[in-house]
Amino acid sequence: MKKISELLGLKASEAEKLGEKLNELLANYQMYYQNLRGFHWNIKGEKFFELHAKFEELYDDAVLKIDEVAERILTLGTTPYHTFTDYLKVSSIKEAKGLSGGKETVETTLENLSTIIRLEREILPIAQEAGDEGTLTLLTDYISQQEKVVWMLSATLR
Repeated sequence: MKKISELLGLKASEAEKLGEKLNELLANYQMYYQNLRGFHWNIKGEKFFELHAKFEELYDDAVLKIDEVAERILTLGTTPYHTFTDYLKVSSIKEAKGLSGGKETVETTLENLSTIIRLEREILPIAQEAGDEGTLTLLTDYISQQEKVVWMLSATLR
């Protein structure tokens, strides 16, 4: 039987390379998600109600993207990472421990989201070269939505 990548009209080597980069994205999303959960639970200060709700909205969105990225990895015929050992090893986003102030949690969220957007932009030309419209569409949609979140979070810091 043919490999799934071949059934999709993709070269196996290109699908493998995309799977690796998407696993890197998956690991970063998992760390971003976990940081957002901690911020949601531990936020304090005058913007508590606003940020508590915003962090929940962002982690709910992140968990959907985590599932979609993992399913895309599987669609390409590779295996998604599923342990925190792998996530910690591969992710550029690190654990944000002990943060509870509005400014520091928003700044960290912006840094984390910026890391994800840069990685998504790195993956786009790889997907383009492979002719992988599925990954291109997925990531292009993410970037459009995330750029708006960056703008809104940046506005809160001004």
